Amino acid sequence: MIRNWLRLLAIAIVVVAVDLWTKQWATAHLAWHEPVEVLGPLVRFTYTRNSGVAFGLGAGLPFPYYLFSIAAVAVILYLFARQRVGGVARQAALALIMGGAIGNLVDRVRSGEVVDFIEIGYGHWHWPVFNVADSAVSIGVVLFALTWPHSHPSHAGDSAAPGAGAAALPQDHEPGADPVGSGPRGAAGSLPGSGPDRPLA
Repeated sequence: MIRNWLRLLAIAIVVVAVDLWTKQWATAHLAWHEPVEVLGPLVRFTYTRNSGVAFGLGAGLPFPYYLFSIAAVAVILYLFARQRVGGVARQAALALIMGGAIGNLVDRVRSGEVVDFIEIGYGHWHWPVFNVADSAVSIGVVLFALTWPHSHPSHAGDSAAPGAGAAALPQDHEPGADPVGSGPRGAAGSLPGSGPDRPLA
């Protein structure tokens, strides 16, 4: 259990540290400047502030979005405390989600807005500007979904006990042999010791 908690805290702390550092860098070097191309027009650094949830959804609405972050962290801590998260991949997924939620929560507590600066797009298509915390949450959700256990339906034949088909045969019956005294179409067979050349008594 201690190892699970250490894994959760280590991943979450790294995500929060990277997220806060990149936001501070973006504020110092990108604010009030033109977008900076990283991979041509495909990836750019565009400074913006978001009052909504991830990827700018719900921006401008008077809603305490920080409650989502608090709820996410509380649920994840509860799951780990009750030891309901099995597997390293699923634990890492929840750690990414928690780190991203805390990173954006820090921004909302400070200024009521979240710093976004990563923009992906080409031509007229552009994904909403996001940050490292949003990326961590998205990766965590996808990873958690991929590692969700899938149950396989049981087949009807699996419930039959081994050798159940042989139980219908008599115990002294051998496969491939006809029962004693039976012949084709139920005709009576010859008696033991008798044959076609034996005289009748």
